[in-house]
Amino acid sequence: MPERTVRRQARGLKRMAEILDAAESVIAEVGYPDMTTNHVAARAEMSPGSLYQFFRNKEEILDGLVARYTVDRQEFWAARLAAVTPEVPLEALVGQLVDESVRFKSASPAYWSLLYGTATGDQLAAASQRLHADISRQVAAMLRRRSPGLPEERAALMGTMAVAMVKAVMPLVTSAPPERGAELVAELKVMLVRYLTA
Repeated sequence: MPERTVRRQARGLKRMAEILDAAESVIAEVGYPDMTTNHVAARAEMSPGSLYQFFRNKEEILDGLVARYTVDRQEFWAARLAAVTPEVPLEALVGQLVDESVRFKSASPAYWSLLYGTATGDQLAAASQRLHADISRQVAAMLRRRSPGLPEERAALMGTMAVAMVKAVMPLVTSAPPERGAELVAELKVMLVRYLTA
C-alpha cells in the first residue's frame, strides 16, 4: 500500500475520532435528542460538509459511538480481568473494579446519557446487553481462577449478578451529589464483597 494512502487513512481515522469526541461532548451537554450534526461539526471545528464525508447523519454518529464504547470496554475488561490473580484480596479487587467503573462514568458521561436515555431506541441497549454479557463471562472466569472448585454454572450466575449490581447502582451515582455518590459507591463495594463471599 503506498505511503500516501496510509497517511490519508490515518488522517481519516484521526478525524473520525475527533468527530466522535465532539459528539460525546455535545451529548453530555444537551443529550442525544437535541444533538445535531451542526452542533457536532462546530465542536469538531469543521464544516458540516466535511463532517458528512465521515458520518451522513446523527444516527451514523451514534453507530460510531456504540462501536467505540463496545470495543473499548471489551478490550479494557478482558485485559483487566485476565490479569487478576487469586492472591489479590477480594476487597481490593472489588474496590479496583468498582472504582474503574466510576472513573469511566466520570470520563464518559455521554455513554451513560445514551445508555439510560430513551431517545436512542434499542440499538445502544442491545449493544450494552452484549457488552455486559461479555463482561459477566469474564467475571465468571476470573471467579473460577480464584476458586477452582466453583462450579461453572454458579460462577456464571455470580458474574451476571455482580455486573447487574454495578449496572443498577451507576445511574444513582451519576445523578447524586458527590458526597452521596461516594456513599453509594462504598455501599456497592460492601454489597459485592458480601455477595461474592456468601
